[in-house]
Amino acid sequence: MMEKGNIMLRQLLATAILALALPLARADVAGTIIFVAGQVNIAARPAVLNSPVNEGELISTGGDGYIYIKTIDGGLFIVRPKSEARIATYHVDRVNPANTVVKLELLRGVARSQSGDAVKQARQNFRFNTPVAAIGVRGTDFTVFTDHETSRVTVLTGRITISGFGEGCHPEGRGPCEGDMSRDLSAAQKGQLLQIRRGQAAPQLLQESSLTPDVIAPPRVDEPSGKPVANNNSAAPISLDPQKNASFQQAVNNAAASGTGQNGGKNQETTPPPAVVTPPVVVTPPVVVVPPVVEVPVVTPPPVEVTPPVVVPDVPASKIVWGRWQPVINQAVVVDFVGELNRKSTLIAQNADFALFRTEGKEYVVPERGSVGFTLQNSEAYIHNDNIIVPTTAAKLENGLLNFNFDNRTFATSFDLVSNTERVELKARGQVVADGRFSGENRFLNPTTTNMWVDGVLSSENGGTAAYLFNTRLGSDRTVYGATQWGKSAVK
Repeated sequence: MMEKGNIMLRQLLATAILALALPLARADVAGTIIFVAGQVNIAARPAVLNSPVNEGELISTGGDGYIYIKTIDGGLFIVRPKSEARIATYHVDRVNPANTVVKLELLRGVARSQSGDAVKQARQNFRFNTPVAAIGVRGTDFTVFTDHETSRVTVLTGRITISGFGEGCHPEGRGPCEGDMSRDLSAAQKGQLLQIRRGQAAPQLLQESSLTPDVIAPPRVDEPSGKPVANNNSAAPISLDPQKNASFQQAVNNAAASGTGQNGGKNQETTPPPAVVTPPVVVTPPVVVVPPVVEVPVVTPPPVEVTPPVVVPDVPASKIVWGRWQPVINQAVVVDFVGELNRKSTLIAQNADFALFRTEGKEYVVPERGSVGFTLQNSEAYIHNDNIIVPTTAAKLENGLLNFNFDNRTFATSFDLVSNTERVELKARGQVVADGRFSGENRFLNPTTTNMWVDGVLSSENGGTAAYLFNTRLGSDRTVYGATQWGKSAVK
């Protein structure tokens, strides 16, 4: 009986634990879309105005995409073009604010966060994660740029604290990471930003420059609210007075003539009545009015001007530019980072050693159907050791594969990273957007198919090319950064 009672007790405990876990696993509504423009997807479906955004749904924007999300506590989460983000958790407990938990994630691009009422009451439970850092707030409005290697933050109001991931600060944590290596930034520090790179001990305080979040993805003029302005104007009814008719009065004068005769006796003559003399009828000839002769002027039509057709010049396709943006192992700089930005090239990706740009021109348009494969044509990679005493070494890539499936807008890539002492297979899968940009999945979510960060772009130059930057950790103390260029091999 004792053993049977223990079994029943364990079953009841398991049921209670499952009942408590179910509400936490359910994806709840985190906010509502109050403005959307351009290409924006929510969990692979087009974003629709006034529709809800649930916890955990991936928000992705194209080159012209903007989305403003009003959170359930009145805050604002704005995602700008060429970005990926999600509202990982937005649990609000208005009765007990200490139980409120809010976590936002920016995987790449630029986003802005404006704290709502619940966040202001539970700042210790707010976290804004990037691939390399954790950001906490003290009732704040701030903007973030990130790629897989670098994050930069500017503050509009309030104060933030930022710390790189490492010992004592992990992506799955709750609230800000505060310690010796964390740094604060307030709105009073106008013109400054905090930057942190992967593996860096502490964030750096820098002056704002062309790499500021608002420069990389400028805000719309309607930030921060994005709410449409109501038009309450109405036309006043028009009142018209009735027209009155004039009255006329006509007078008629009647005249009657009458005569009388007298008999004076028998022999008296009768005086004949006076003769009636009819006046002669005078016939007045009608007046003939001769109409004036109107000379009709001869109108000479103006000459018809023939406008020559407008010749629209053929815009050349945009091209891919990649290479080292800083010296590595005595290898010179290949890409002029600032020069490309001044030439209005678009920064696609950047890591510790390489930068990838797309020049101005006709953008690549992803096909609706079919698939295409690419072969590796050029590559470069370097392995950095966290111990600065150990020198950086070069690596090479072999057995490269890159395939795109345009039916479902996905890609898959792999290659062998070869150094003097080892061979490692690196691989990634991810999504492709309409303008040809593609990025890999989070390597921590599904390491069996993705074990490196990937950001790249397609181009129609030379019959079809592609390029991407990659990086990943090799063990606990080394990081590899690389760049690849691919040429089209087959079309199906």
